[in-house]
Amino acid sequence: MKTIRILAALTAAPIAAATLIALPAHAAPTCPAPSKAELKGRTDRPAKGTRALKGVRVAHLPKGFTYGELEASKHDGVTEYAYRWSDDRDDTDRAHRSLWVRVVCWPKARDLKDLRKLPVALGTFTSAGKPARLGGRKVLGKTGDGALGHGRYVGWVPRSGVVVTVMAGQPLIRDLPAIVKGIRV
Repeated sequence: MKTIRILAALTAAPIAAATLIALPAHAAPTCPAPSKAELKGRTDRPAKGTRALKGVRVAHLPKGFTYGELEASKHDGVTEYAYRWSDDRDDTDRAHRSLWVRVVCWPKARDLKDLRKLPVALGTFTSAGKPARLGGRKVLGKTGDGALGHGRYVGWVPRSGVVVTVMAGQPLIRDLPAIVKGIRV
C-alpha cells in the first residue's frame, strides 16, 4: 500500500510541475499594444471613458472633456499607445482641460532611473527632478512645457518593459494624485 502511494505521488509531481511551468505562457501580455487599426489614430466626439486604451484602466477620469484622440506609433523598438482627453479651448489657454495617458512598451525600462533615457520624441524626462511619491507611486515629474501644454507631467515604471506617463493640464493638477493612483496596466 505504501508503494502505491509513493508511486502516485511521484507520478503526480511531473504533472504539477508541467502545469506550473505552463501558466506563465498563458498570462496576459506584459505591455498593452495597439491593434493595426489603432495605429492609424482617430478622434472621438464625445471622448471615450476610462477604458479608452485597451489593456489600460484609468479609474479616475475628471469631467469636462469634449473629445478624445487615440495616438499610437512604433519606432526604434518602442511602441507608444496613448489617449488624449481634451476640451474645445485653445491649447495656449491655461484653462484648457487636457489629460494625456500614454503607455510606452520599451524592453530596456526596468526602474525609474531609466525614464531619463526614454526613447520618445515628445515627453522626455531628461530635465525631470528627483523622484517623488504621487498617488501611492514613485514617479519622476516635471512642469509641462509648451509642447506638452501647461500643467504637470509624470511617469513611472509599473513593471519591467512598461512605462506609463501622464500629462495633466493646469486645471487638473489637483486631480493628478487620484489619476495616477487609479491607472492600471
